[in-house]
Amino acid sequence: MNVLITGGASGLGAAVARRVADDGGRPLVLDRHPPKEDFESMQADLADRRCAERAVHGLARAAGGLNAVVTAAGIDACGALEEVPAEDWERVVQVNLLGTAAVVRSALPYLENEPQGRVVTVASTLGFKAVGDATAYCASKFGVVGFTRALAAETAGRVAVTMIVPGGMDTAFFDDRSARYRPGPDAELNNPRDVATAVAFALSQPPGCEVRELVVCPSREPSWP
Repeated sequence: MNVLITGGASGLGAAVARRVADDGGRPLVLDRHPPKEDFESMQADLADRRCAERAVHGLARAAGGLNAVVTAAGIDACGALEEVPAEDWERVVQVNLLGTAAVVRSALPYLENEPQGRVVTVASTLGFKAVGDATAYCASKFGVVGFTRALAAETAGRVAVTMIVPGGMDTAFFDDRSARYRPGPDAELNNPRDVATAVAFALSQPPGCEVRELVVCPSREPSWP
């Protein structure tokens, strides 16, 4: 199974790439940075639509097609709306939402050639629950929720669509934030490998069967429900 994974060089994306390889699949990593493991990859900035499109086509053609796409790339810009620079705010939406749409749009012709091509998007518990100082992230992830549900309706019977909704994960996602926006020392965060297991479950469904939406969060996740 050829699986294209955005954000596959770190965090959840890297865990998904490792799990795909462990399951006998072929991970194809699309990221701004090269993966630490020796996986096939192309570097691209998802905020640049044309760059992202070229990378999808390049990876798909080199691999002889795509069986699935997992859109795990994601960024954030914390702070009050009037304090976050407009460029930083817009980049969150460009990467998380518009980048997801660009990658899926480019991948659809390859997925539709498969008996059961699959798309797995990665939303967030903050795609359902809005919190302060996260307007960019919430806007982007609320958008991913709507995009994924509409995509599932649009491609029903042609491409399987799953939305993974993770809670907090123990990744470098929080590293460049100020202390006030980082999880506290007693915070419970999921191991990204456990969330990757949920992604693998969605990818392993038989033709005609889809896991449409799956929430995977720590048992004491404060943002769910």
